[in-house]
Amino acid sequence: MANVMKKVDAVIVGFGWTGAIMAKELTEAGLNVVALERGPHRDTYPDGAYPQVIDELTYNIRRKLFQDLSKSTVTIRHNSSQTAQPYRQLAAFLPGTGTGGAGLHWSGVHFRIDPMELRMRSHYEERYGKKFIPEGMTIQDFGVTYDELEPFFDKAEKVFGTSGSAWSVKGQVIGQGKGGNPFAPDRSDNFPLPAQKRTYSAQLFAAAAESVGYHPYDLPSANTSAPYTNPYGAQMGPCNFCGYCSGYACYMYSKASPNVNIWPALRQEKKFELRDNAHVLRVNLTDDKRRATGVTYVDAQGRQIEQPADIVILGAFQFHNVHLMLLSGIGKPYDPVTNEGVVGRNFAYQNISTIKAFFDKDVHTNNFIGAGGAGVGVDDFNADNFDHAKYGFVGGSPFWVNQAGAKPISGLPTRPGTPTWGSKWKAEVADVYTHNVSMDAHGAHQSYRSNYLDLDPNYKNVYGQPLLRMTFDWQDNDVKMSQFMHDRMHKIAEAMNPTVITGAPKKPGQHFDTTVYQTTHMNGGAIMGEDPKTSAVNRYLQSWDVHNVFAPGASAFPQGLGYNPTGTVAALTYWAARAIREQYLKNPGPLVQA
Repeated sequence: MANVMKKVDAVIVGFGWTGAIMAKELTEAGLNVVALERGPHRDTYPDGAYPQVIDELTYNIRRKLFQDLSKSTVTIRHNSSQTAQPYRQLAAFLPGTGTGGAGLHWSGVHFRIDPMELRMRSHYEERYGKKFIPEGMTIQDFGVTYDELEPFFDKAEKVFGTSGSAWSVKGQVIGQGKGGNPFAPDRSDNFPLPAQKRTYSAQLFAAAAESVGYHPYDLPSANTSAPYTNPYGAQMGPCNFCGYCSGYACYMYSKASPNVNIWPALRQEKKFELRDNAHVLRVNLTDDKRRATGVTYVDAQGRQIEQPADIVILGAFQFHNVHLMLLSGIGKPYDPVTNEGVVGRNFAYQNISTIKAFFDKDVHTNNFIGAGGAGVGVDDFNADNFDHAKYGFVGGSPFWVNQAGAKPISGLPTRPGTPTWGSKWKAEVADVYTHNVSMDAHGAHQSYRSNYLDLDPNYKNVYGQPLLRMTFDWQDNDVKMSQFMHDRMHKIAEAMNPTVITGAPKKPGQHFDTTVYQTTHMNGGAIMGEDPKTSAVNRYLQSWDVHNVFAPGASAFPQGLGYNPTGTVAALTYWAARAIREQYLKNPGPLVQA
């Protein structure tokens, strides 16, 4: 029998970016809010205290800020004929845990979205015809437009303290020749801070990209280029390019995180309570499954606690949101055979290629410095900024040099033919450590009927619940795009005049490898849309089936994006929060009639 807590207006599952934004917005609306974070309490102090925090062994090798897979994980297989196996060693993706979630350990690359990616299927069908989209590819429209989201992108940038170079503001071009991106959509206001300084590697990349006819721009970065105070009164210090962003809490208070940018304001709010070490088991529903009554969680002492609430926000990491919906019976599970059902549908990821260029000793790239969001990119082949018709694949990719700081254990690239240990390996590392540049094609990944999420029939977590199962592999479209992008990015690398270039695109038949890190940018599974037959939540991130459950986050993306997802996650969360504040609280019920 669970202990029953006093009822609150809203309970939030997870305290990463979506949980923190929702908590701030709903308490501002006068609601009593409880957030349940399954991981431990974390904050910039002590978790980001200098010099202990710049300890690669503790943080990124032993994974201090990431999920404990011994308690709960996912199982993975390449296709539905296989038996999935548990993901027991963090490698391909790194879900966070603890206060701040993935928002504490992220890098800080803070993009908006290319507007066409919000209406992906409609755009491709209009430009190239319905037959252009391959059989089995299940891309969809988000159900919301860029113009609708623009004010929320702007709000998120001001909360995050984002540094960047705008191209156009209110229709007036201001960024030409000043680091702006000519492919970027129009903005209602400039970035709150100017772009970060370009590292030498970024300068090399920009000059080379320009020489081959591309259009380099400053990456938008949620690492501050100057001191900043955000609208909540949270203060940030200027980034010192120490190189310890991704996987670490920022000791300079320069990288935006829920802990730095929102939590200080929430601490002062009497209507808000954050409970750490609270693992939510399920959303509790009424007998007819039309309404949520709260959640049940396990606390640090192993006790089951019931937290009644009028509104339930699923603000956990992408696949945790999907897992909770499946465990709770919210929405119909997806069936890839019939292509029916909505929860687990359109699981997508990212499609990345990397090239490394090695130089003589007179080119000093100094990779030990860096910032997670700083760099230079080109968007000539992102989204639909080029004619796809003759290339035969869907999707695009930005290219960039994003020098985040080469670490003393993992940041040691070597040229082909080098032994993997011993004196020759040491000599090679000493030769090339400060004389190389790494660049990425950060490709969009599409959704397919054969890639999906469901409950595993064989493996359970420490609480006796079925694990979430990923059925996922690369498809022909992914290989075509990888090869195309690699070839175009290779031209930039050649223009930098290195002595050696390494890296290769995906090959036909190549399978997803769980042992090699790609990104933690996972998408879908509880996607938003305009039709309850093909989406789990409506355009306001509200469950079609249980109207007082909202599920913001990358779980709502119908497919993967070319850009990093956090900026779009934040904007969509503010968008959904406004709908709750201005519409739902006045008249609780479905915000969209099916």
